[in-house]
Amino acid sequence: MNNTLEPVFSLSDVEVLERQSCYRGFLQIERLTLKFRRYEGGWSRVFHREVMLRHRGVGVLLFDPHTDEVLLVEQFRAGCLDDERNGPWALELVAGMLDSGETAPQVAIREAREEAGIEIGNLIRICEYYNSPGGSNERLGIYCAGFDSAKSGGIFGLAEENEDIRTVVMSRNAAHAAIASGRINNAMSIIALQWLELNLPQVRQTLMNYR
Repeated sequence: MNNTLEPVFSLSDVEVLERQSCYRGFLQIERLTLKFRRYEGGWSRVFHREVMLRHRGVGVLLFDPHTDEVLLVEQFRAGCLDDERNGPWALELVAGMLDSGETAPQVAIREAREEAGIEIGNLIRICEYYNSPGGSNERLGIYCAGFDSAKSGGIFGLAEENEDIRTVVMSRNAAHAAIASGRINNAMSIIALQWLELNLPQVRQTLMNYR
């Protein structure tokens, strides 16, 4: 058995026979007709998949190493309408999507300003991942940056994007309790907060001089 971590196949082992636009609104959905090479040899049958198309997204975990606090944002999310614990108001990282010509760090800096009123720098890269690769091409990058919890708080967001964003500063321990209780229920925030626990000494040392 080949146990290499590298993919066995590449893009040359996929044939996309047709792309059809199914819907274009706040979200975009594309229907693919395709086939791919199989591990046991030969090709799969021709089949169809619908894929939700999304711009790349970026999130930033704001951490004050002096007070051991993090800043999250709360806002309305239509995808959480059936959440019995919280309703459609999610507690998340500051986050946004790449505009044309932007880099991921530039998005993190812009969104921290727009959603939390904070100027940041000295970004630490956490990871990049696909949010739901079975049905979406959405790729998300996460960073960590320092902030001053004594100078933070308020309501932010862009009116033209119908944003109504409340900042929430809490202790690192309270954030992990919120994960356990289901108050924090989205992958990006959970990944970032768990990463912080695994890398806490190094992160503290890096961010101590942010003020």
